[in-house]
Amino acid sequence: MERFYIMKLKRLFSSFSAALIIVALAASPALAAERIRLATTTSTENSGLLYVLLPPFEKKYDIRVDVIAVGTGKALKLGENGDVDVVLVHAREAEDKFVENGFGVNRRDVMYNDFVIIGPKTDPAGIKGSDAVSALKKIAAKQENFTSRGDESGTHKKEKKLWGQTGVVPAGGWYLQTGQGMGATLQIADEKQAYCLVDRGTYIAYEDKIELIILCEGDERLFNPYGIIAVNPKRQPYVNYVQAMALIGWITSPAGQKIIGEFKKNGKLLFHPSAYK
Repeated sequence: MERFYIMKLKRLFSSFSAALIIVALAASPALAAERIRLATTTSTENSGLLYVLLPPFEKKYDIRVDVIAVGTGKALKLGENGDVDVVLVHAREAEDKFVENGFGVNRRDVMYNDFVIIGPKTDPAGIKGSDAVSALKKIAAKQENFTSRGDESGTHKKEKKLWGQTGVVPAGGWYLQTGQGMGATLQIADEKQAYCLVDRGTYIAYEDKIELIILCEGDERLFNPYGIIAVNPKRQPYVNYVQAMALIGWITSPAGQKIIGEFKKNGKLLFHPSAYK
């Protein structure tokens, strides 16, 4: 009965905005205790943001959000396969391709921060104050330890793009690919006193746990925008599109954006809301 009601709502609100879908959900007791699956980046999850952003949505609409934290590449693949209902990721080129290929619809800007290159306080490669590309060139030239996620995440995609601009193909014992999330990669980098590319939000969340410091920041090439996308119900008819659009509506609403804009660790802002410009 609930599935029939959902399909009826899909037809009814197919041409309406996410805001109207939220109104329908709030007034529909038949949709109580629904669940949706959100694939998002480990950097978003590691930052702790979801622990404050999702509960108000779940309480208001009685929809449980099951979070799957993986790299952006894996998150988009889950969306392609219809294994999740909505994705929250940070690799704009990959996001646009996901939508252009018909796997996702209704992409919205959510927030942004930036990437930074961190390393040992002694800075053996001498990268402090350098732009991102020059910093990587110096690290490679001296073959100082560098830890990469190596997992096709948004962070890894950014790192590969930066390496491509250096003309260097990183390889050898100094270049370690962890194949793990941002938090785990940070801890490995700290153990090895290695350089690492990390989003500022995760670094702030972990800076009390590691000794590595920010050495390279402020380069416009390190800009890090996040977007949220519903999985296309025409491509994957069994996804919970109505609830996915409700979540998108909530996260990009003034209330959701306010939570993002006020989320801090150690008095520092981790993300800047960007749904409204």
